[in-house]
Amino acid sequence: MPRKGVVAGVLLAGGLSRRMGGGDKALAALGGTTLLQRVIDRATPQVAALAINANGDPARFAGFGLPVIADVIDGFAGPLAGVLTGLEWAAETIPDCTWVASFATDAPFLPSDLVARLLDAVDGADMACAASDGRHHPVFGLWPVALRHDLRRAVFDEDIRKVDIWTARYRLAVAEFTADPMDPFFNANRPDDLAQAEALLAKSET
Repeated sequence: MPRKGVVAGVLLAGGLSRRMGGGDKALAALGGTTLLQRVIDRATPQVAALAINANGDPARFAGFGLPVIADVIDGFAGPLAGVLTGLEWAAETIPDCTWVASFATDAPFLPSDLVARLLDAVDGADMACAASDGRHHPVFGLWPVALRHDLRRAVFDEDIRKVDIWTARYRLAVAEFTADPMDPFFNANRPDDLAQAEALLAKSET
């Protein structure tokens, strides 16, 4: 796979947010704005183009000024479907795009050098994901546009839904990030996590 090239980004907001009580978790308030806006602010400088992967009425995201792309497969099929959706969007709209970086929209402290570090890590591998504190974070990944047809077959023909089942077929590089003093991949899954995120935000701003 090419080490360098044009990188587009996809913001994964297509889930049901059950642990948050439903609705759009990405639109939850944090520090005077939304989780989604904080992720957009961090992701935008790292990619050539950015889209929101979300299902349902796209009008609720109109204020963010980004294209909204629904999953190419019905049924809220999870982040792997979002990655496929991002790859196919990039192939159709950005002809020279070679990679798509995926970002979870509930992680407001994601690294500002995430894509650069993933590009460095992927050298000699097929794809890359981030890791911290002994855990892989496959929703923060770098995916080759050239594998979109293979992924489509896996999702549609083999009914594969778990990211790690698909990535196990390829050479997956890992970019390790420190979790000290704060894990940059902290994610707000539950209402209590939002309170913790507010505390982390206040601490980071002092």
